[in-house]
Amino acid sequence: MELATKSKITWCPGCPNSAILVSYRKAITELVTEGKLKIENLVSAAGIGCHGKITDYLNTNTFEALHGRVISSATGIKLGNPNLRVVAFTGDGDSLSEGFSHLLHAAERNVGISVFLHNNETFALTTGQATFLSPKGFKGPSTPGGSIDEPMNPALILLSVGATFVARTYALDIEGTKKIMKAAMEHRGFAFVEIIQPCITFFDTRDHYKEVIEPIPEDFPRSDLWAAIAKVREVNKKVPVGIFYQMQKPTFEEKI
Repeated sequence: MELATKSKITWCPGCPNSAILVSYRKAITELVTEGKLKIENLVSAAGIGCHGKITDYLNTNTFEALHGRVISSATGIKLGNPNLRVVAFTGDGDSLSEGFSHLLHAAERNVGISVFLHNNETFALTTGQATFLSPKGFKGPSTPGGSIDEPMNPALILLSVGATFVARTYALDIEGTKKIMKAAMEHRGFAFVEIIQPCITFFDTRDHYKEVIEPIPEDFPRSDLWAAIAKVREVNKKVPVGIFYQMQKPTFEEKI
């Protein structure tokens, strides 16, 4: 099974998006090998931003949506054929600015799609403006004096609106990201994975995250919502990564 295409990869050399691509290909390969996925039933969708190029490099069914509309597009694909496994790649600008309402409603409705959010804390494709995830004090073209806003916590927000699978991972941990992607793709319901992905051109946070990334314990109580909320709020000194929460309830497409 050849998952690569002939398209030239045009991400910046060394961009962690390439690591995300490798992790996803590994996840697909393992799921197909284990008999848990038929490649013809997989749809890989993406929005607009640096992350959106990923569909050019995947030999799967793909769909590229308008800016901020990948979640609504993925929802439509899932409703059109509930037997499809639908994965939506998006960015912190794409779905936490332009398409924020779509993300929240899909989580609340428990639409059976997997959302992989590339979090580089900046609008990288348009040369480094601040997003809702940029840290306070971030300096870029739109905030030359430093951002005055505190960043959102996307995992906390998704837990609060009812997402049934919430996780966080680090792009440069390829095996860890692959493992969490597989779990998200196997989940029956709305799965949200925040992938911390440093932008090496406009906001290189690799050294920072090398020091603060901390995997959560294997025995973490994933069915405990309040434990998950407490854990995702621990972002001051260490940044926890792993699967915070997972539970089952009827999906949107089942109820329809």
